[in-house]
Amino acid sequence: MKEFTAESRYEKIICVCSGGCTSSGSGRVLSALRAGVAERGLGSRILVRPVGCHGLCQQGPIVTVEPQKILYTRVTAEDVPDIINSLETNQPVERLLYVNPSNGEKILTYDKVPFYSRQQKLVLGRCGYINPENIEDYLASGGYEALKKVLTSMTPQQVVNEVKLSGLRGRGGAGFPTGIKWQGALDAKVKDKKYVICNADEGDPGAFMDRSILEGDPHSVLEGMAICGYATGSDEGYIYVRAEYPLAIKRLERAIAQAEEYGFLGKNILNSGFKFTIKIKAGAGAFVCGEGTALMASIEGSRGMPRFKTARSTEKGLWGKPTTLNNVETFANIPLIISNGGRWYSSIGTEKSTGTKIFSLAGKVVNTGLVEVPMGTTLRQIIFDIGGGIPNNRRFKAVQAGGPSGGCIPAEFLDLPVDYHSLDKAGAMMGSGGLVVMDDTTCMVDLARFFLQFTQQESCGKCTPCREGTKRMLEILNGLCEGKGKPGDIEQLERLAKVIKSTSLCGLGQSAPNPVISTLKYFRDEYEAHINEKRCPAGACSGLVKYIITPEKCTGCGACTRSCPAGAISGDKKKPHKIDVQSCIKCGNCLEKCKFGAVQKI
Repeated sequence: MKEFTAESRYEKIICVCSGGCTSSGSGRVLSALRAGVAERGLGSRILVRPVGCHGLCQQGPIVTVEPQKILYTRVTAEDVPDIINSLETNQPVERLLYVNPSNGEKILTYDKVPFYSRQQKLVLGRCGYINPENIEDYLASGGYEALKKVLTSMTPQQVVNEVKLSGLRGRGGAGFPTGIKWQGALDAKVKDKKYVICNADEGDPGAFMDRSILEGDPHSVLEGMAICGYATGSDEGYIYVRAEYPLAIKRLERAIAQAEEYGFLGKNILNSGFKFTIKIKAGAGAFVCGEGTALMASIEGSRGMPRFKTARSTEKGLWGKPTTLNNVETFANIPLIISNGGRWYSSIGTEKSTGTKIFSLAGKVVNTGLVEVPMGTTLRQIIFDIGGGIPNNRRFKAVQAGGPSGGCIPAEFLDLPVDYHSLDKAGAMMGSGGLVVMDDTTCMVDLARFFLQFTQQESCGKCTPCREGTKRMLEILNGLCEGKGKPGDIEQLERLAKVIKSTSLCGLGQSAPNPVISTLKYFRDEYEAHINEKRCPAGACSGLVKYIITPEKCTGCGACTRSCPAGAISGDKKKPHKIDVQSCIKCGNCLEKCKFGAVQKI
């Protein structure tokens, strides 16, 4: 965890998460703290600062007090008077402290919380500490020093060599070596124009890594892009960002304006003669625009659809010109590499997967949020040591890695090191870094259906294998989950998956069957149970479950009857009740309301 010291003119700094926590009311907390500090006349001693995502989203809104590192969780505006009082008395607000779910212990400082102490925050080092809308905070923490370094003491080739030495691989999906990509762009022989593009079209369900960087530390991305522009001979960059990220766009616009004002973007940057400008292009929400050629088509003003690639983008990209395309996290790594050296960066992680990786933990895990760990950290360490394990003492079943293009990894691979090679070998992929955790109540057939439904809806429709093939696969999966599966369905899914993977136009279409392929590989017995036994082992597919009442356990209290919206439960008071299977809509209310274990789902 990055060390933080209060600015010399303030005794304490109150940091309020103003990233993801805005959805749970952190804006009201920020306003109340500012008003409270002003009313008490503490403005000369205490600074209230909005910051980016602190990571522990499950406990938001998060408020920290620096330099003491005090962590307050689930803060509301009503808690503000007590927080301000505590600043004067130096007695923490006990009820707001983080409670360790494993032993009930209250923890005062975030550096003692397992979720934080077991991470290595490099790219996220400033998120949660600096005001993302104030360039002065970025400069005070060493921002733009890497850009100064390359413009005053390094040639473009030396910059590319340093990136090569670092071993950095693209963090957006395929993991292509960044230094090699930059070398291709530098070597491209054109006289008029080259481009740099930052892919911020983060569309995977459950993924919010890029969003958090843009909202919490936008200048790191701008600096990385400017360095790339210098290294590859480009004078113009684009950030292609999802229109569904309005806060990220707002902070990017402000950051670009500030960087131009301070001379870090624009003409003659730092009197070096180097020119570089950045524009924002808001995407319309098409998942396929995360694919490079579709993204470029969208920037050019055309419909965002993939193109058949006859050359690498570093040879022929945006408007037919050499283009360097990397994602948000990749660019945010660049200032770290230039400032500390490629050899330093390569010492972190594994030999073939260097550095750290940011993951968004979602699903059935205690601590949902944003995690940054060295490459090679095991799934068990991420999910259990950092994520806190599975809620309600349920059994871990699998984790979906890499989003809709990735695959499901079962419990037998919990000690798998998370790196590009290991995930690929297990039938998954790094992707952008989404990890969706599942417990034993998850049906893997239904999960495959969910991700395939997403990719089928997001298919651009340009090529027949993706457009029609995913639709046919989805029809089969719908039938399985509705109790209409038949012999031969599994084999048909496998044939379709093979054709789609080998004949689709773009990488998104080629990877669309991956969730089905991986679940068939590790959970084939669940597919067979849906077909042969008309049974969902997880009890999740409503078309394959029914609710019954065990007479011996039923007290006739009537709680189930009152909760049933379909009127499917009948019985006299204090006598065993019965569920009419034909009328039951399988909502599960009766199971939830019964306190005697009489209602069962079979």
